[in-house]
Amino acid sequence: MAKTKTVFFCQNCGSQYAKWQGQCTSCKEWNTIAEEVVQKAQKNDWKDPNTSSKERRVSKPLKISEIDTSHEARYNTDDAELNRVLGGGLVPGSLTLLGGEPGIGKSTLLLQISLKLPYKTLYVSGEESQKQIKMRAERIHSKTDNCLILTETKTQNIFRQIETTEPDIVIIDSIQTLHSDYIESSAGSISQIRECTTELIKFAKETATPVILIGHITKDGNIAGPKILEHMVDTVLQFEGDRNHVYRILRALKNRFGSTSELGIYEMLGSGLREVSNPSEILISKKEEELSGTAIAATVEGMRPLMIEIQALVSTAVYGTPQRSATGYNLKRLNMILAVLEKRAGFRLGAKDVFLNITGGISVDDPAIDLAVVAAILSSNEDIPIAKDYCFAAEVGLAGEIRPINKVEQRIQEAEKLGFSTIFVSKYNKISQKNTGINIQLVAKIEDVVEYLFG
Repeated sequence: MAKTKTVFFCQNCGSQYAKWQGQCTSCKEWNTIAEEVVQKAQKNDWKDPNTSSKERRVSKPLKISEIDTSHEARYNTDDAELNRVLGGGLVPGSLTLLGGEPGIGKSTLLLQISLKLPYKTLYVSGEESQKQIKMRAERIHSKTDNCLILTETKTQNIFRQIETTEPDIVIIDSIQTLHSDYIESSAGSISQIRECTTELIKFAKETATPVILIGHITKDGNIAGPKILEHMVDTVLQFEGDRNHVYRILRALKNRFGSTSELGIYEMLGSGLREVSNPSEILISKKEEELSGTAIAATVEGMRPLMIEIQALVSTAVYGTPQRSATGYNLKRLNMILAVLEKRAGFRLGAKDVFLNITGGISVDDPAIDLAVVAAILSSNEDIPIAKDYCFAAEVGLAGEIRPINKVEQRIQEAEKLGFSTIFVSKYNKISQKNTGINIQLVAKIEDVVEYLFG
């Protein structure tokens, strides 16, 4: 029996200390350092190589010219949105971490995917019983014999069942509920999360089995546990959305096997999550009459073009200091655009309240929606509606100039496909295809846009 050792960990960032102190020197938080008992026991490997039919991957040094760069086959998840975010499917031996707020639908998403997979999947739950998972599976209306349900929190027992069943994919719900015999601290502590993740990484790399982990998040929106957890895994996915909306967005915060700018959209229904193949339809509200203060922007998330609706409300300030509020848009950028309109275009908005909203409950960082934001603000200020078949795709500079953007042809094609008649882009954009079914209005300054829209 090894000597018991006491270590102090910051419960916020995972920093380790030899003794207790009031403030963490790494994250500057107070009263977050807690004592954890760590037992340095002799570790057995996660499996005995003589008792399993799966072979280990024996690594040996290779010359860089000898390394095979041919594309390794991925596991198709039978979910177009998840495949897009992952970069084409699950990579063998990868570790994927899925984070999100409580009740957002993380367990539903992974259970739904595991029930659709044509591969043998082991779904390990430390939070729900097998009967609860069965009730959810019946609600999803998916029937398969490839999904095995295990309710267990001890990693040694989980690996024993993995040796028996030999699954192709392993799903853990959640990493904060697991505990290992090699660490004496309680489940969910910094040392337990790190130890359990290390064991799962060793298993995944040696057997080329993809492992998907569900992680809880803190009140700040970060994944609970040490920050090193996000460095250890190959892919970090964020499942987000507003509980008041039925739409959920899947983003990749880190991806060693693909792009981090892709986006997956789901609709939460009583029968599970439905993939939204055309998000432009849900992000543009249906209205019978034209209203002022709305404009349509053409944005791109990864390789996917989206048409989103910008709503603005400009009213006289009741109090001395005017209010500036933005939902789904950077507030500092909104203030910059208002300053440009005040200085360059001559609009007196300094004494007026300005509220901005992107419909659908999504957040957009693409600067190409600047022109749509300008159009929506001016439309509300003048109380003149913009034609509903107009859309905008351009960035606004500090001098009031309309700047060019990237992937403009994809945005034009998406606008034409959805039936828009006119799209406003910068005259400095190089557009190769001129013969399109949509009118491309080239503008150089904000004054050109104002003159075209409001005369």
